[in-house]
Amino acid sequence: MPDNEGKIDPFKPQQPRIPGVSKPAPEEPPIEAAAEPAPASRFYGVWPVAKPPNWILAGLAGALLLGGGIAWVSHSSSAKEAESVARAEPSQPASAAAEPVEKLPIAPGEVATTDELAKPWSSKRFIYRVPGTFKDSLGIVVHLPGGTYWGLSLREPYGNCELEFITDLQKLNAEYHYRANHPMVGNPCTRTVFDLLKYGNAPGGLVRGEIAQGAAVRPPTAIEIRIHEKEILAVRME
Repeated sequence: MPDNEGKIDPFKPQQPRIPGVSKPAPEEPPIEAAAEPAPASRFYGVWPVAKPPNWILAGLAGALLLGGGIAWVSHSSSAKEAESVARAEPSQPASAAAEPVEKLPIAPGEVATTDELAKPWSSKRFIYRVPGTFKDSLGIVVHLPGGTYWGLSLREPYGNCELEFITDLQKLNAEYHYRANHPMVGNPCTRTVFDLLKYGNAPGGLVRGEIAQGAAVRPPTAIEIRIHEKEILAVRME
């Protein structure tokens, strides 16, 4: 018998051929299951970044909302307080600004005019600068009744207290406890009162400003006054 089919496998006998029936197709090898897809890479850049759980994201969002609410409430409270303070403390008008510093004339020289001091007990302050030095002393010239002009230093003799020319007789009575019918010179430090209508003793002789009350050493230091036409000149300090 010719070997037309090749070598026969004894463990796989051939199927008999039946006339009119086609030969069955050879069995195809089973298809292997498709490989599972590789998990999505969680690498961004160089280092792996793990996605946080949803509950952590929700907590962060809540914390941000809470912080924003607190900041808004704090800002609103600060704005209301600032507005309240602004309403409680109205700004001062320009007219309430500090008064300009008095510009005083410098002596020796002209310190006033007779027109300025036309009325009895009118006065004007000035600065007396000792010639050849930078030593200044605050002085005042007073128009006394009868047409006399008297000048004096407002610095207390042998002291540093500033004297004052008191024209308010009620102040003289209230603060110095002294009654008078005309202006006086007072020492606010010792409550001494000086009367310019009377003379008192000084090292160089009699000087206006007798001590009416108190225990001062002497009358105020005199400044010599001269009149030239309408000019009132302070020329020398004793």
